[in-house]
Amino acid sequence: MEQPRPPGMEQLRPTSADGTVVHGWVRGTGRAVLIANGLGSGAAAWPAVVGEDTGYRAAGWHYRGLAGSPRPRDERHISVDHHVDDAVAVMDAADMSRALVVAWSVGVNVAFELALRHPDRVAGILAVSGVPGGTFGAMFAPARLPTPMRHGVGVAAARVLRGVGPALGAVSRRVEPTPQLVRRLARLGVVDRAVDVETMRATLDGFARHDFRWYFTLALGIARHRAMDLHDFPVPTLFVTGRKDMLASADDVAKAAAAVPGAELEVVAGTHYLPLEQPELVRELLSQLAARCAV
Repeated sequence: MEQPRPPGMEQLRPTSADGTVVHGWVRGTGRAVLIANGLGSGAAAWPAVVGEDTGYRAAGWHYRGLAGSPRPRDERHISVDHHVDDAVAVMDAADMSRALVVAWSVGVNVAFELALRHPDRVAGILAVSGVPGGTFGAMFAPARLPTPMRHGVGVAAARVLRGVGPALGAVSRRVEPTPQLVRRLARLGVVDRAVDVETMRATLDGFARHDFRWYFTLALGIARHRAMDLHDFPVPTLFVTGRKDMLASADDVAKAAAAVPGAELEVVAGTHYLPLEQPELVRELLSQLAARCAV
């Protein structure tokens, strides 16, 4: 099911390298920005980047089989390499020869592989709440699981959730994402209390529409993407992570930043949902990155 379309957003329907049609979008004017989103998120997650008056021409897409993007004919085509092909197709459709890449969560995997395969297309990367490869191994740090166990626990959990996907979807569609629900999530520490309630509510509403069996199938595809060798990574990079992130631990993000030559790191108050909790900080960091890059 497609997510609601904000005013002024142009829809893109490019064909990826394997013939899969991708549901993409582009909005705004200014510096070119490609958004490699978190799995299941849309343009609404980036209120300070996607808009008519942000100073950016932002493009992005919905992952294969989510929010209007068709599934691939071969349902094994859900690796990070396939998502990179989708990113290139979206850039071509949006007439972006080169762009800053803003990546969130699992999108960080896509952004770094895109830069390695097509360094001429990527001016710089703002990596938000994610690590370049080994995503499941960075989960569950607050639960004090030993690092070697985290990947296996994450994969096992995703398999269970894939199995109960239809029931999970039925429940999520019955739960109205009210401001009260958002505040309750903040009290539980799932999101930071600084989150904009209406933006988070709209994001939850879009997320609840997904086919969760397929969603966790995609997650398992991304789980196969192992940690990357980044000792000579070719583009400027800025990492930002939240101290209370349960899905990509701040320690693991710091290790990733230390492995990238010249990378900068910002550790801030917040959780995994920094684009929604601190949109103006994201905008400021993107401006700092843009100043370092020839866009």
